[in-house]
Amino acid sequence: MNLLERCLLLIFAVLLAAAQLSAQTGANAPSTKHWPTRGWRSSSPEAQGMDSAKLAEAFDYIQQHKVPIHSLLIVRNGNIVLDANFYPFQNGQMHDGASMTKSVTSTLIGIAIGQHKLSGVSQSVLSLFPLRTIANRDERKEHVTIEQLLTMTSNLDCRSQHEITLTEMMQSKDWVKFMLDLPMANDPGNKFVYCSGGMHLLSGIISQTTGLSALEFARRELFRPLGINDAVWPTDPNGITHGWGDLHLRPRDWAKLGYLWLNQGRWEDRQLVPVDWMETAIQVHSRASWGDQYGYGFWVHADRNPPEFEALGRGGQRVSVLPARNLVVVFTGGQFEPGDIGRFIGQSVKSDHPLPESPSGAARLAKAINEAKRPPAAQPAAPEPPISKTVSGKSYQLENNPIDLRSFSLKFSGSNEAVVRLEFTDGRIEQRPIGLNAVPRISLGGRFGLPVALEGAWENNDTFVFNYNEVANINSYSFRMTFSGGDVSVQLKEKTGLKEGKFHGRQSL
Repeated sequence: MNLLERCLLLIFAVLLAAAQLSAQTGANAPSTKHWPTRGWRSSSPEAQGMDSAKLAEAFDYIQQHKVPIHSLLIVRNGNIVLDANFYPFQNGQMHDGASMTKSVTSTLIGIAIGQHKLSGVSQSVLSLFPLRTIANRDERKEHVTIEQLLTMTSNLDCRSQHEITLTEMMQSKDWVKFMLDLPMANDPGNKFVYCSGGMHLLSGIISQTTGLSALEFARRELFRPLGINDAVWPTDPNGITHGWGDLHLRPRDWAKLGYLWLNQGRWEDRQLVPVDWMETAIQVHSRASWGDQYGYGFWVHADRNPPEFEALGRGGQRVSVLPARNLVVVFTGGQFEPGDIGRFIGQSVKSDHPLPESPSGAARLAKAINEAKRPPAAQPAAPEPPISKTVSGKSYQLENNPIDLRSFSLKFSGSNEAVVRLEFTDGRIEQRPIGLNAVPRISLGGRFGLPVALEGAWENNDTFVFNYNEVANINSYSFRMTFSGGDVSVQLKEKTGLKEGKFHGRQSL
């Protein structure tokens, strides 16, 4: 065999070995990543290394403790392994994310920086509003940056207790001006103070630099690429999208955002959010007085095992992302602690590889999911006291109160339902059924067109109590009405702590 033949034989052997290696690698390589732009794939928990029976235990806990959760969705390895809705929340409904919105506003800032609409997080906030006359302008305020708004360290005089500053901002005519005009409480960067109004300023910055509202910018640059077709996100009187909250999406769409964040801002073949932004956004930049750590609009738990970061909102709204587990969990609810449920989810993760299927565990979990969406069992309605006939159909005019309710009337008919008519100072009128047999009555036409659920009962011979649950809008109001002659005393309490008060009314002549 001459030299040329030996060289050709060697080349052939190398090519054959490469082909064999390629075949082996292709056989063992994971399948191409599925992107849920047009819809999620579903999988059994066991196929993704999770235990169905342990997940079913979470439902036992929810039932035993009457946890007011609305939905629970788990994505592992890009597959939905659990998607449950709890009555009265309905499948396919949007749900308010509350302060989870802050993580979306932060993400939009990252996109704007990636598109060079902003120079970076070190850019001065005041420099972005050159045509505005700003009150309380001093050297400290001149040095407030975008990053400090993102990390809650601007130290504008923002009072976070009961969101006092947010309420005052919303009562003003120009919300961005209100925030820009606040005096400084401390040097910028000096201290963490939770400030929802600062996130609204970031929304104003998005509008100022892109020419679009945050919602319009999100639809173009974020929602449409992810296949999110429906969103409700209100604006202030000047068209600035609420930067701190009130973004409504379906749980499966909240999960898409979580999956985007899990994949460091990449979606299909596009880097929607700069990877360096995402890496920086989920690092610890500030720390709250109670010890929790904050990034750029995300709560960061670097010390947990495994580490995680979260978009988090009032009432139990949460998108939890655990990169080491390739896991995204979405919670929605009406004032509950997701961590109580999260421990069952953590315990269910058994492996990074598929487990043997568990027919008994799968059946138990399927039964729990099916039962969660059913209304509670009806109970016999308590007998109506004599006063019910006296007050039925009568209208009561109310003094000033936290929810701007002008008047109400109740109608009782001796059945399992009552009817309440509510008239508000802005002219809005609602007439809704109230379940008196422990089953909430769902009616349409609440805020943003979403349904509400009402149930009530006579507490004693002169006091009627009913709950007005906005469900997908989070808020749940308890009305305790005590009647005496032509007078009524109303005690109002919102379950998540948003509003409460006591006020009186008198029967209309």
